[in-house]
Amino acid sequence: MLRVFGIRRCDTMSRAMAWLNEQQLDFHLHDYKKDGVPVDRLAGWMERVGWQALVNTRGTTFRKLPPEQTADLDNVKALKLLTENPSAIRRPIIEHGTDILIGFDPARWSETFK
Repeated sequence: MLRVFGIRRCDTMSRAMAWLNEQQLDFHLHDYKKDGVPVDRLAGWMERVGWQALVNTRGTTFRKLPPEQTADLDNVKALKLLTENPSAIRRPIIEHGTDILIGFDPARWSETFK
């Protein structure tokens, strides 16, 4: 069973979960709003893909943050920012074997879940 990380009430998450259902793929949603942000997992993702891949800089949450929180990000600052503002994490994030899929990309997902 896939573990999908994100926020249930998100347009991208809705499209992603609909796609997973259409493909008849079983998944469990880890909702940051309900279940919290798994800090150890978030730190592990950052080690593997870098904070830049995880921070949703185009999202409303990130854009509304004060510049002092978003300037000069590094792993430590980004981890703190994302832990305190889970809506600023790109979504969905799926761990699949050794792969980490970030964002909804039907073409990539089709290749990954053959």
